[in-house]
Amino acid sequence: MDLRERPDGDNRHPWEISRARFFRRLIHRHVQPAPTSVLDIGSGDSWFATELLAELPTTSQIVCWDANYTLDDLTETIDPRLLRTAQPPSQQYPLVLALDVLEHVQDDAEFVAGSIAQRVQPGGLLIASVPAHQWLFTSHDQALGHYRRHTHATLRALLAPSFTVVQQGSLFLSLVPPRAAQRLLERVRPPREAPSVVHSGWNHGPMLTRAVGGVLDADARLGLAAARRRLPFAGLSVWAVCRREHE
Repeated sequence: MDLRERPDGDNRHPWEISRARFFRRLIHRHVQPAPTSVLDIGSGDSWFATELLAELPTTSQIVCWDANYTLDDLTETIDPRLLRTAQPPSQQYPLVLALDVLEHVQDDAEFVAGSIAQRVQPGGLLIASVPAHQWLFTSHDQALGHYRRHTHATLRALLAPSFTVVQQGSLFLSLVPPRAAQRLLERVRPPREAPSVVHSGWNHGPMLTRAVGGVLDADARLGLAAARRRLPFAGLSVWAVCRREHE
């Protein structure tokens, strides 16, 4: 979760919960045996890292690297197997995560080739995700500090100089229509004020929460099945599992 979207309370949006389930499932599918050390780039409030850590061996550690961490973030009491840092780590890791990070970086090619590739050990994996389709770029992207959205082709082109793409796919087809509607509305009636970030806390009751979560979970499973069969699937996000080849 981006620090600018940190929830006001403990209630996570069903989108965030389904997204976390999806990427944990993807990690377990591609990373065997389970990694003893993970680097989570742009980890935000570390909620995803905490959820992932609960499924890893007790000897595993996750380093959460986010340049926007404040002193309060760095001194907050968290799981001792989680380490937060605002400075680039010096070591390499068998698994590096960059989930919804690259769209925040102006020179993303340099960031991938330098900051990311140098921290994936040879033979290790990178799992990356980015918002999909530039035609869906809205005021929400502006509020979050996004420079761009991607397609499968542009994400692959960005990663290919440093990594071999093992698998690629999309996520959340069901969320494309409401985002497209927002984009259309903004073209007809542009926002009068500068966009602002809306906190992502969710308070809509258990029945609606289960219903929305069920739809998103089914959507995520459909996206993964399409990726296995290399079928076109236009979701709201695109993702890739990549390997850094031995030097």
